[in-house]
Amino acid sequence: MATAPDHKTDDSTDALTGLGDVSLLRATIESWCANWPQSSGPCPVNAMLISLGRIDTLNVAFGETAGDGALVEVAHRIRHFASDELESDAWLAVRLSGGNFMLVTRSNCTAERWQWLAEALADALATPIANPDGGGALRLWPRIALMRAGGDTALDSMLDRLSEVAETMRQSRGTRIDWPSGDASNAPRSNIELESDLLAAIDREEIEVLFQPQYSLVDDRMIGAEALVRWHHPIVGRIGADVLFQIAERADHVAHLSRHIAQRAMEAACEWPEHLRLSINITPTDLAVDNFAIDFARLAERIGFPLSRITLEITEQVLLADLDRVSHVLQQLKVLDVRIALDDFGAGFCNFRYLKVLPIDCIKLDRSMVEGVLEDERDRAVFRAIMGMAKALDLRVLVEGIETERQRDFVAAEDCEYFQGFLRAEPMPQHALLTLARR
Repeated sequence: MATAPDHKTDDSTDALTGLGDVSLLRATIESWCANWPQSSGPCPVNAMLISLGRIDTLNVAFGETAGDGALVEVAHRIRHFASDELESDAWLAVRLSGGNFMLVTRSNCTAERWQWLAEALADALATPIANPDGGGALRLWPRIALMRAGGDTALDSMLDRLSEVAETMRQSRGTRIDWPSGDASNAPRSNIELESDLLAAIDREEIEVLFQPQYSLVDDRMIGAEALVRWHHPIVGRIGADVLFQIAERADHVAHLSRHIAQRAMEAACEWPEHLRLSINITPTDLAVDNFAIDFARLAERIGFPLSRITLEITEQVLLADLDRVSHVLQQLKVLDVRIALDDFGAGFCNFRYLKVLPIDCIKLDRSMVEGVLEDERDRAVFRAIMGMAKALDLRVLVEGIETERQRDFVAAEDCEYFQGFLRAEPMPQHALLTLARR
């Protein structure tokens, strides 16, 4: 599995975003290179310098609180993107200063894939960010400088070259992705080509549906699984769920892709033991359709999977749309006996109003909520405050990203009900899930 280094300390952590800092970046790259087998050639290090345009303007227009919140959300999106797209490689995300971040990975990634990943990350960072004070959403303009370096390239030299590229892009205004002069970069596969490839992949059922098991914290019994997707593109390589839906959105085929995934997930879940629940993520496009609840119920009825065993997961990005419309559709789903979970809670702005006005049964705590609870008293206090609120609202709590027994023991002691994470199981295909469930 791919992770950021596990030796991060308070001295090497950015206080605002929780990402690493320059000292951790330096130590990590040195460790990667020192441990890389010499017989395999230079240690392959790929770097992205991410610079956010308009962050100063945002501070002036909306205040520093909104600006800091936007930086926290950007950090979350970078970390989420890396976890999704770089899961098979070692990686690290850091905040350098102000609106400047860096993402590095140790992998034999092609220049074409690295540039394509930068394009996808830029799209993710450019999407609207909720304003904690209400009003219009916040928007930032990311520029990303790219580099593929060998183990003999010093970090200071990398930062200098990437900074020069970032400054050139800032002055040119029209470019958002670029490489240092002289670095070879293949043109990424065009958006039109990827959109066409995606439609063909859906028709040929080449979108892979995996399932990550979810467990009870009382007895470690499997209680269900979340459906996850990825696409192994023959040229670009592995594409995770978030970027997959970005491509579908450009092609105006989000609803088609979402229905395809839901159908395949329910068809697979029909073979599961009857006590297991199926969790499916739904999109803003889904909830923008007035008759989504009825169509979803008809799909489940045709497949033969009971709605009472389905949990639909929504994220804050879904809720940036018309909240009244979203609430209406969710109420319809609740009448049909579907459970609703608020995903990635604890990341972004955590708008508590959602918990008051929406018919939510469960909150899924983002993995960032447990990363520091074992070492940091303030992190524990925040975690316990959220648990107290959940209990007061009679909400179930599922914790994501549990990777160690100590983390599991902590969240169990805090009366969380469920968890998922690499401690017990990584996302797996249907046949592996069935084998695990029948043990």
